[in-house]
Amino acid sequence: MKTMDAIALLQSDHRRIERWFAQFAQARGDDRKLELAINLCAALRLHTLVEEEIFYPAFLQSTGDRQRHHEAAVEHDAATHLIAEIEAATPADDFFDAKVNVLAGMIKHHVAAEERPGGMFALARESDMDLLALGAQIRERCREAAGPFGNSAAPARAKSGILGRILEVASR
Repeated sequence: MKTMDAIALLQSDHRRIERWFAQFAQARGDDRKLELAINLCAALRLHTLVEEEIFYPAFLQSTGDRQRHHEAAVEHDAATHLIAEIEAATPADDFFDAKVNVLAGMIKHHVAAEERPGGMFALARESDMDLLALGAQIRERCREAAGPFGNSAAPARAKSGILGRILEVASR
């Protein structure tokens, strides 16, 4: 099996997450919304983890572009706060759909900043970053972080909302 480079892996995540957001926008039932929100939160937590631990430090070291690095980190921080609010909620909560939709907009902006011509990914490709080696590191880190249930172990602190549901299903 051919190893995907770091950018190809991250872009693959972007496409999957975009599909889930689109499906959420079309979803009508609470069960489907819950399933999609669980998938989105877990995928975004894992994606954020590997970008912050592996890709972003390598990007900063190779390009020295502190402004792009810092903006990406701030966007991750804002998204992480909203993800935590979504994880603590359920589709029955008044603001649940709004929070997921706002998160979708934040992620769309973030992805555009990374993928546009002259963006972070283009600069990474032009740099001396070893994107194949980073891709292998990302794959390994994802395997480590997935844990026994394949979920990037959303924080164990939540006992209600989406995470409560995950813990309930996992304990069966």
